[in-house]
Amino acid sequence: MSDPQKIIQELRERINYHNYRYYVLDDPEISDQDYDRIFRELENLEKKYPHLITPDSPTQRVGAPPLESFKTVTHNLPMLSLGNAFTEEEIIEFDRRLKRFLKDETDITYVAEPKLDGLAVELVYVDGIFYVGSTRGDGMTGEDVTQNLKTIKSIPLKLITKKIKKIPPRFEIRGEVYIGIKSFHELNRHQDEKDEPRFANPRNAAAGSLRQLDSSITAKRPLDIFCYGVGLVRGYSFNSQEELLKTLPHWGFKVNPHLQVCKNINDVMKYYHHIEKIREELDYEIDGIVIKVNEFALQERLGTISRSPRWALAYKFPPRQATTKVIDIRLQVGRTGAITPVAVMEPVSIAGVTVSRATLHNQDEIDKKDIRIGDTVLIQRAGDVIPEVVSVVKEKRPEKTVPFKIPSSCPVCGSKVVREEDEAVYRCLNLSCPAQLKKTIKHFASKRAMDIDGLGDKLVDKFVDEGIIGNVTDLYSLKANDLVPLERMGEKLALNIINAIEGSKERDLDRFLYALGIRHVGEHLAMILAEHYPNLEDLMDAQEDDLIQVNEIGPEVARSIVRFFSQRGNRDLIQRLKNMGIKLSAKRKKNGGTLQGKTIVFTGTLTQFTRSEAEKLAESLGAQISSSVSKKTDLVVVGSDPGSKYEKAKNLGISIIAEDAFKKIVES
Repeated sequence: MSDPQKIIQELRERINYHNYRYYVLDDPEISDQDYDRIFRELENLEKKYPHLITPDSPTQRVGAPPLESFKTVTHNLPMLSLGNAFTEEEIIEFDRRLKRFLKDETDITYVAEPKLDGLAVELVYVDGIFYVGSTRGDGMTGEDVTQNLKTIKSIPLKLITKKIKKIPPRFEIRGEVYIGIKSFHELNRHQDEKDEPRFANPRNAAAGSLRQLDSSITAKRPLDIFCYGVGLVRGYSFNSQEELLKTLPHWGFKVNPHLQVCKNINDVMKYYHHIEKIREELDYEIDGIVIKVNEFALQERLGTISRSPRWALAYKFPPRQATTKVIDIRLQVGRTGAITPVAVMEPVSIAGVTVSRATLHNQDEIDKKDIRIGDTVLIQRAGDVIPEVVSVVKEKRPEKTVPFKIPSSCPVCGSKVVREEDEAVYRCLNLSCPAQLKKTIKHFASKRAMDIDGLGDKLVDKFVDEGIIGNVTDLYSLKANDLVPLERMGEKLALNIINAIEGSKERDLDRFLYALGIRHVGEHLAMILAEHYPNLEDLMDAQEDDLIQVNEIGPEVARSIVRFFSQRGNRDLIQRLKNMGIKLSAKRKKNGGTLQGKTIVFTGTLTQFTRSEAEKLAESLGAQISSSVSKKTDLVVVGSDPGSKYEKAKNLGISIIAEDAFKKIVES
């Protein structure tokens, strides 16, 4: 091989460039597969030559062990807050005030851009390398969130110098970290699937994600950034805000595409109304515009007032709040069985949109705000997120109103509703509940569950929407003739699907348990349950005390299993599936395997197996898989970028092997 250091450097530059094309310009030049291939090549070389790994390598965006707390960072130049204006009169007076201060009536040129509702940060680059990143904090000092900022792909770890070769020896960039609205909805969808609390709004989600002590958690959140200004700059100068914002993208920074140079204050007004008009089309939350004097020489002359720059101002949009009356409170059942109360209100216009419904989140939220049918309430709306009730106007409450309580039965199917300890959400546990039907069927048919090939999400949606199936048992009553009339469904495809459904009738018990979608029971726990209860009826009749005796089953999981099988609808569904010909076989743990009796933990990114493949191979050799490292752990298998589990294993003196060594064990 030629010089590995040179090859590694070339690969890093290529990856940085393609990150810039994808995350900053939104104009990729290569496919995802080609990008993954280049990235894997770099990973393999750095693994072979670990002494060549540097902090600015694209592979180092995630991988630092969790912090115990954040250090503080002092900003060289204060990160000042902005003064606010809410009317055109205030904006005109702002312009007049600057002219009086400058003793010059000449029109002032401004740069205007949308005011994001995110989290302000500072990025410090030394000789073009990302050195430290921090939050705004109190303006003078912030928190060191360098590792978390490194996970944001639109932040360059090393400045691009293809077009502008010269870079500042020290460069402090200011920007706003945010989560896009579509990404926010997707993030909450994943929270629902994991039965974890939803995020209240994009700003809270962004702030919480950036302040995680474990950067691997931050890396899973869809954070992005727009850069808008600078702090201390050494060895380089800019004449204006316009010049700065045009230069930043050439070094790899993302700036807002809607920024505009305004020749005078009248142009600022026009810009404000334009952004207000397209506000709903943007994929991020904004609450106004920011206007800044364009020329840096004028900014310096104008200086600051208290903790705000005299040369900049936030021009806020009208508040998206209004008062209305609650006509009714209705319950919606989500795809995971979560029951959400929704206020039905007298229609009211907020920021040009008519609103008649608002989320009440859960019973705790209703109790906290004391929301009742008949109340006059203050509601607010942010972006295209469903509106929410801010508070109750108690002075206008009618007599004889009563507190609202979520009933004990599901409003859709009538099954018992439960609320687990330490949770605010009530849930319907009935698998056949129509509100949960599509998700139930999709999970049941998925590859790692009953593995019904060809039965994808769109087909399931079509089956349910057209009334072809009403629950998972109906799958096994289907005939090819039922499917052929469907749009884009030929005889051959219909027959293939029917054969796949028929083939799924014989499955291992653990896959069937996973397919049922029992809360907290994933693939791994399903396998443990199947080993301990090879007869399904024994598991269905097990009590919490019995289940807790099973290794890795705690009180919360035991409670969830018992509740699931206590639902008459779930037991009837299982019996109907058996009547349809489902045959389940219990897969016993292999005795006498190479890893018999050993508890194994996998950590880091595996390159020769998927995590699921590696775990199944280890289990086939008699091992027991655990998701966490403890004194009971016998072996930790480490891939690239291992996290806290690797550090903990070292501290506990547990045996650690690389993926290659694990592969040799499997092959032998």
